[in-house]
Amino acid sequence: MDSHVNAPPAARSGFITRSRAAVSLLFLMNGFVVGCWAPKIPDFAERLALSKFELGLMILVFGVGSLVMMPIAGAQIAKHGSRIVVQLLAVCVLPLLLALTLAPNVITGAISLFLFGGFIGAMDVAMNANAVSVEKSMRRSIMSSCHAFWSLGGLIGSGLGGIVISKLGILGHAELATVLAAIFLAIAWPMILADPPHPDAKKEKTRLPMVPLPWLLGLMALFSMVPEGAVLDWGALYLRQEMDASVALSGLGFAAFSATMAIMRFAGDLVRDRLGGVKTLRICTVFAIVGMLLAGLAPNAEIAILGFAFCGIGISNMVPIAFSAAGNIPGLKPGIGISVVTTMGYSGMLVAPSLIGFVAEHVGFAAVFMALPALLLVVLLFSRLARYADGVSGGGH
Repeated sequence: MDSHVNAPPAARSGFITRSRAAVSLLFLMNGFVVGCWAPKIPDFAERLALSKFELGLMILVFGVGSLVMMPIAGAQIAKHGSRIVVQLLAVCVLPLLLALTLAPNVITGAISLFLFGGFIGAMDVAMNANAVSVEKSMRRSIMSSCHAFWSLGGLIGSGLGGIVISKLGILGHAELATVLAAIFLAIAWPMILADPPHPDAKKEKTRLPMVPLPWLLGLMALFSMVPEGAVLDWGALYLRQEMDASVALSGLGFAAFSATMAIMRFAGDLVRDRLGGVKTLRICTVFAIVGMLLAGLAPNAEIAILGFAFCGIGISNMVPIAFSAAGNIPGLKPGIGISVVTTMGYSGMLVAPSLIGFVAEHVGFAAVFMALPALLLVVLLFSRLARYADGVSGGGH
């Protein structure tokens, strides 16, 4: 790795390097598997005779699995490097859609869902750590486009899931999804960058870092992901109940958010290489604040949807920048830094939806969307920490 880092900036662009193609495929695979799970949820609930409350608890088990496994993955990456860890975790992910499809009772369903959430979350940490290593070796930003591939995988998995289930049945869908995920992994496998472990940082061992920097970056990721979760879980209901939008129109809120997010994530690496992490984060945060305020103050559904689109532009690159910065903290193993930031970020996606629902029941969704920019202002306050993300581009920003 050192030879890569000391080399002059790579002249090759984008997707030409094998290691970049490999890590992009890992993100695509992970997003695809998660996307394939979404259309299976109704069958899962029906087969196990779960009420809405019980299904909510089951989905919470998925989140708990992620939060338990993510720090463990970070420690193993620090010890062994991200390549072997991400390969092992990706293999562990493969059979779990089948396990969820075949689970005969609530106990096996809960165990399968815990493992599914755990291995998906742990793989998320490992592939982000590998992406940071690829960024360092290439001397260019790739994190935003990696996250764009995750979004694309999720879109493919969820978009085609219903059609495949109607044609092949619920088991046939799981079998096909597993085969496709295995193909993605097989193509990526030999090209995954072999980054070294970090045994030299003896003072940290595997305990949580004592320095504040990774926790502050984690707070930035958390406050960036709460608004994303709000649009995902409550955007359609806001448009339907408070804006009197039609069913078709209410679905466009998250669609507009997702579309602008995916487009900007593919463009984000070029923007970040040109402007640097700090300026990119500040511009993105301003877009997100304007979008949230526009959605909350909107007089009609169309303006609210426009607000969600602006919000997608803003939030798109905030989390990737925080992850890149976490992998470049001086004196801290990349795996440890990334595991702290991803765990804190995803805990926001886990806890925030129910909290937002409770608050909205008393004050309405418009007030919630108007209040969320307060979290984004905190990200703006700490935006100088994004300079650590520029370590991947030779510090020229």
